[in-house]
Amino acid sequence: MVHGEKKIAKIVEELTMFFFTLGADKMSSGIERVDRGAKITFRSNYLSECEHGIESLEKCLNEPKNEGIEDIYWELAGSGDPGESSQLLLVGMMVDRYELKRMENEIELVLYKDLL
Repeated sequence: MVHGEKKIAKIVEELTMFFFTLGADKMSSGIERVDRGAKITFRSNYLSECEHGIESLEKCLNEPKNEGIEDIYWELAGSGDPGESSQLLLVGMMVDRYELKRMENEIELVLYKDLL
C-alpha cells in the first residue's frame, strides 16, 4: 500500500505546483481514506487571466485511467516544470474519477483514487 500513498502525495504535489503557476495564493488540500481508496480534496484560487489553465486541467482530468502508464510514470508527477500539461495528463491517468466545481476565480476539486 505504500506505493498507493506515495501516488496520492504526488497528485497533491502536482496540483499545488500547477495552481502556483496560475497565480494562486490560497490553497488547501485534504486526504481521506474511504473504503478501499482515498478521497483527495483540493481547493484553490487563481488569477482570472489564467482561466485557460483551468480548461487545460479539466481536459487532462478527463483522460481515462491508465494503470500501465501510472505504474511506470507515477513518480514523475510533480517533478517537471510547474504547469506542464504532461504532468496534469499523468494525474488524469492516475485518478479513478473526479468532481470539479468552479466559482469566480476559485476551484474545488475532489479526486478519487482506488487503492488495491
